[in-house]
Amino acid sequence: MKNKKWMLTAGVFSMVLTGSAGVYAGTQLETIKAYLNHGLGIEVNGQKFTPTGDQGKKLVPITYQGSTYLPVRSIADALNTEVTYDSKTNKISIGSTSSSSGSSSTSNSGSTSTSTDKNKQAESVKAKYLPVDFPLPTDAKTISLIESSVEGKNKIVFIYTTKETLLAVGTSYKDYYQNKDLTQYAQDVQADGFSIVGREEGKFAVSITGSTSTTYKDVNEVTVVWGEE
Repeated sequence: MKNKKWMLTAGVFSMVLTGSAGVYAGTQLETIKAYLNHGLGIEVNGQKFTPTGDQGKKLVPITYQGSTYLPVRSIADALNTEVTYDSKTNKISIGSTSSSSGSSSTSNSGSTSTSTDKNKQAESVKAKYLPVDFPLPTDAKTISLIESSVEGKNKIVFIYTTKETLLAVGTSYKDYYQNKDLTQYAQDVQADGFSIVGREEGKFAVSITGSTSTTYKDVNEVTVVWGEE
């Protein structure tokens, strides 16, 4: 399942992120000489903490000109604080940046719900470029979000966690895209993970994969790559 999932995903990543280098254009990046500080210990609320990134890879603090810098995403997760990046304004936001006037709907069966209004998307997912009816579990929590507009084409890559089963989440996306007029579509939905890839020629391409999180306990992790063509 996993090999098939990543083979399917690679093609759509290429379609969606063509020209994504523009995300970094004009960001005023400057080369510096800094040091990885392997000797620094970190505690969060009195407990030893090791910052980690994708696939649980250990992240090391950086020391530069007498100041030490910590990975904001990992630290924010440890403090249960949302972090989002807006590539359009080149700004990182820590904590809630806006309130929603609507509330997410829940069902007694705990199944994934479909948003029909952007204000009714899962409260912790503040993705402005997703279609308003894009299905999201009501407990979805964003752990990574990059949105950009390159030559007028909106693109988004984000990862969220949910306690919904992979089968339920995968089935919701399967049903959602089966009702779309796609020129290319493939899906593989199983209890231990899923992969959905699709494309409507000249309009958009999408890749969605779900698996058990290796970083966060007792949750599943879903990666969404969506972009206009």
